Amino acid sequence: MTDDVHTRIEGRVGRITLNRPGALHALTTAMCAKMTEALLAWRTDPAVELVLIDHSGERGFCAGGDIRMLAESGALDGKAARAFFHTEYRLNHLLFVYAKPVVAVMDGVTMGGGVGLSAPARYRIATERTTYAMPETGIGLFPDVGGGWFLPRLPGQTGAWLATTGARLKAADMLLLGIATDYMESARVADFKAALVADPGAVETLLTEYEADAGRPPLAEHREDIDRLFDHGRAEDIVAALQADGGEWAAAQAATLATKSPQTIKVALRQLRTGATLSDFAENMAMEYRIGARVVRLPDFIEGVRAVIVDKDGAPRWDPPTLEAVTTQRLDDIFAHLPAGEEWTPLEIKP
Repeated sequence: MTDDVHTRIEGRVGRITLNRPGALHALTTAMCAKMTEALLAWRTDPAVELVLIDHSGERGFCAGGDIRMLAESGALDGKAARAFFHTEYRLNHLLFVYAKPVVAVMDGVTMGGGVGLSAPARYRIATERTTYAMPETGIGLFPDVGGGWFLPRLPGQTGAWLATTGARLKAADMLLLGIATDYMESARVADFKAALVADPGAVETLLTEYEADAGRPPLAEHREDIDRLFDHGRAEDIVAALQADGGEWAAAQAATLATKSPQTIKVALRQLRTGATLSDFAENMAMEYRIGARVVRLPDFIEGVRAVIVDKDGAPRWDPPTLEAVTTQRLDDIFAHLPAGEEWTPLEIKP
């Protein structure tokens, strides 16, 4: 395979393989467009019974989007960044409404854009190599690709905790929260995929046959803490609750939040609280597009990418520097509707 994403039909399976291992399969606009083209073609093709999304190599499923490109675009006119979001979000929505079953094999790093590809799938497989996160508060972006829909629908306040802290989960915790539907050992993934291609109609039987024990979920002991401490509408109140708790775990969460973009923490909370009230996934994606079109051009994203990805000094200088300094008006401006003709819309899919 030479393309960044390889699409083909194997047996009765439409197969999408991410193939950009040097960048942990980070998504580009062209990759999203190619996946969309294949999914649209397979949607009404009677020869395709099921869709399989996987990746080449062993380093990860998908680490997100092309962050450098987004930051470079944001520092200019933001046009390329908006084009990426528009294309990627249409792919996310297409997967969400896709009638045929989709199997996503999250064998490795699954973050940001990788979550956007896997979260809508009917079957979401984790392995011992899987690491899941929505780490955007650390770079001044926001938990997009449907995060406003999926995260608030996780148990209790776990979505708010994941979105604000950027916490990383392994397979057992992913199963606990329903982020993964199945678990198997990475050594058996290739055999599973071969068996699936041979008989896609037996997907559920095969998942049972290849199932393994992910072990005890470490997160279980903190579930009550998360629901109690993150059940606040204001980020300031979450931080105050964490600081007043007195426990070691709560102190660690407060320390983590202190390193994140105050603007992004507040954006993420409003995004999730709003997304929880919506009844249409497309409405959520339109909201996220408005946010994305604006935050890529704000100082925190440019600075976050500099500190984490470019200079790698791990010392971002956030602007505004505190939660209190992020005003309601600033958030209103980020979430406001775009001018006529600039709003995101889903693909027009014919019956």
